[in-house]
Amino acid sequence: MSRPRIVFMGTPDFAVSSLEACFDLGDVVAVVTQPDKPKGRGNTVTAPPVKELAVARGVPVFQPAKLRTPPFVEELRRFSPDVCVVTAYGRILPKDILELPPKGCVNVHGSLLPRFRGAAPIQWSIAHGDTETGVSLMVMDEGLDTGPVLAMKSLPIGPEDTSATMYPKLAALGGEVLREFLPAYLSGALKPVPQPSEGVVLAPIIEKEEGKLDFTRPAIALERRLRAFTPWPGAFTSMGGKLVKVHRVKVAQGKGAPGTVLSAGAEGIEVACGEGSLVLLDIQLEGKRVMKAAEFLTGHKLAVGSQPFGT
Repeated sequence: MSRPRIVFMGTPDFAVSSLEACFDLGDVVAVVTQPDKPKGRGNTVTAPPVKELAVARGVPVFQPAKLRTPPFVEELRRFSPDVCVVTAYGRILPKDILELPPKGCVNVHGSLLPRFRGAAPIQWSIAHGDTETGVSLMVMDEGLDTGPVLAMKSLPIGPEDTSATMYPKLAALGGEVLREFLPAYLSGALKPVPQPSEGVVLAPIIEKEEGKLDFTRPAIALERRLRAFTPWPGAFTSMGGKLVKVHRVKVAQGKGAPGTVLSAGAEGIEVACGEGSLVLLDIQLEGKRVMKAAEFLTGHKLAVGSQPFGT
């Protein structure tokens, strides 16, 4: 069989391993990615990581602002792709693109479908307390991650894992799942299987407010959310009208009205939650560096029984 003609669609670091796999598996005839965007403190206009790799490999790159108007499908049609491979592209594909390649569009998705359909599966798997996640390879349809599945590979989520630590592991797994299963799909040896209707959980886009520590929640839920939302938006609260970022915590079994300081010393700042308590270990006051709780307390006395956070 001749090498398949592949159009790749993806944008961030997460998609790079998938694109590398496509170079190994076929002829990547075009790459579609999001437009360059300002990044960092200097707002320097920066190319997406996928574009950087495509340019280095001499592949034509397209960065359409919109896929529907004018119909971007006409740009792709001239490349006569056998299949489109999509990993974290960041836009919903219209029906005309989904139907363009004879083998359709296949998607590398960072969860074990149908659990965590949507934009932020890695974060929400940690926030929900899952001990396992993975990557699904599916044939795309017009729904949100609803297409039939070709293959899945799983990974454990450790008790210390954050989105930042899971991200590269799942990205690499995406490349593995393509190398292992895409050829069998393209040859007709691997058939897609419809997703079950049970077990669907949505993974919506993360908003900044998700990082705000709500001490009426159970302590274990807040610890999971801190790990889920690392590096962005992080976990934070306020004190005296100033933002306080919380970088590291542990769960304890203290009791009290939510938000009440139960103890404050070398071991950390223990705050009562809706269930159990949360010990703040590494914190950062607005405009300052990250400090151990003991160091923070040398300049900020917190009385047991007070409720200084969220004020």
